[in-house]
Amino acid sequence: MKIVLSTTVAVLFLFSCREDKKEVAADVILWQPYNDSAEVAANRDHEIERMRYKLIQSKVLDKNEVFRPLYNEVSKISGAEHKVLKPLVLEQDIPTLQSHIADGRLSYEKLVLFYLHRIYRYELDNETTLNTILALNQNVVAEARKRDSLFRTEPLKKRHPIFGMPILLKDNINTSGMKTTAGSIALMDNEVDDSFITQQLKRNGALILGKVNLSEWAYFLCEGCPVGYSAVGGQTLNPYGRTIFETGGSSSGSGTSVAANYAVAAVGTETSGSILSPSSQNSVVGLKPTIGLLSRTGIVPISSTLDTSGPMTKNVVDNAILLSAMTGKDSEDATSIATDKDFLKSVSEKTSLEGKRFGAMKSLMEEDSLYRITVENIKSLGAAIIQFAPPEVEMDSFVTILNIDMRNDLPKYLKTEVKHRDAVKIASVKDAVAFNNADSTVRIPYGQSLFRGILADSTSSEGLAEIKATLEKNGRIFFDTAMNAHNLDAILSINNYHAGYAAVAKYPALTVPMGYKEDGEPIGLTFIAKPFEEDKLLRMAKAFEETSEIRRPPADYE
Repeated sequence: MKIVLSTTVAVLFLFSCREDKKEVAADVILWQPYNDSAEVAANRDHEIERMRYKLIQSKVLDKNEVFRPLYNEVSKISGAEHKVLKPLVLEQDIPTLQSHIADGRLSYEKLVLFYLHRIYRYELDNETTLNTILALNQNVVAEARKRDSLFRTEPLKKRHPIFGMPILLKDNINTSGMKTTAGSIALMDNEVDDSFITQQLKRNGALILGKVNLSEWAYFLCEGCPVGYSAVGGQTLNPYGRTIFETGGSSSGSGTSVAANYAVAAVGTETSGSILSPSSQNSVVGLKPTIGLLSRTGIVPISSTLDTSGPMTKNVVDNAILLSAMTGKDSEDATSIATDKDFLKSVSEKTSLEGKRFGAMKSLMEEDSLYRITVENIKSLGAAIIQFAPPEVEMDSFVTILNIDMRNDLPKYLKTEVKHRDAVKIASVKDAVAFNNADSTVRIPYGQSLFRGILADSTSSEGLAEIKATLEKNGRIFFDTAMNAHNLDAILSINNYHAGYAAVAKYPALTVPMGYKEDGEPIGLTFIAKPFEEDKLLRMAKAFEETSEIRRPPADYE
């Protein structure tokens, strides 16, 4: 007989039951679907049209299948023990966590269980769920114990600081043992080997905790639909205001999970704004690296021209650590480079904004008071601020790059990365459109206008090459006109406001928490520099972070 518990009782039961865990776990139903119509109705008149949701919870994901396998492990940590661990872990950076482990106050196993406890507590309660967890690594606790054993055996061995740190991955990043869906029902059975960056993380000792929700197909499926929605995971919600604020997209689950302290850090992906937007919306640090710094092999693509992965963290130091753990030249990715930059050193040394030269956009200075105040504060720290108006440049053909690249790149991914072709019924965008049409209510409640646009685009290969060259030139003119004339270290922007220009220019961008609007919505300050200047961005962002100390965790997830 199945033991069926209400959501609240299930969560309390999980953390109070200490005996016969194996028998109980086999019988208990930890979660039940709920009627989300009241939440949908409450957002019917939301001032942001794309937040007028059609649904909140997924119609296809059974959270019991996700959460039951680790039930026995998670139930070993009580609420009281979690409370003891809280000051050691919550909002702490990686060096601090490693020091607590070194002095015996914490272990890698306890660290994993701490985060799992939080995930189970909030994600199994339909009143607090962020709909952010799509899969959990069933072996993660055992893997953490192995890290503890290795540490005890050789405590003085030099290891990468990512060693033993639980990391969540956006669910378009291939990970063995967990499906990689890109949020699409068409890929729900997509079994894969590790992507290159996942291999690098594991090689450096990181623990892959699980996979998180995203805007389906990295927000290149439907136009004007809610960010953070996928047919697999449902609607991702913002911990600073569930159904009130947007999560940002497409790396919505990466941003919300880091903000809510579900893991040490997460990895997102960006084509144009998909790391910067959710990082800003969730008050975390997000880096969109230069194209080529991180491999794209084993990541569900939009555009081989513009795609990249990137770290999303609670602070700049952790961002540098996660970035360094993923770098490495990948022979399968033509853009991939080997780097000799020491990103760890760039944030371990004393940093300052004194003498740095920043470009501040006149329009933002006039329109956004928080940006203006922040820029003035940076100036008071000894930096030079040059206000400028960027030149107007043509960007109209941007979507053509995405259309033609995805039409070419997705079939390559499906052919080379999918392990069981009989389990994945599509081989192209055209197949995906037909698959979605077969059950449009469940598979595409917001339509698939962008997928249809891919099929309709008749741009030739010659025309595409010309568009790419023109847009890259225009993107660089947009930034370089001021950067070259005034010898600037970086341009200062807001959130993902200028992500499209940075994307086509192939310039790195790093966003850090800048503050909160009057209603509590987070907002980020974004630094944009020239290619492969990530170390410079990290140093400047760390100096800003140390002097501002802006980030605060979401009140309902402390």
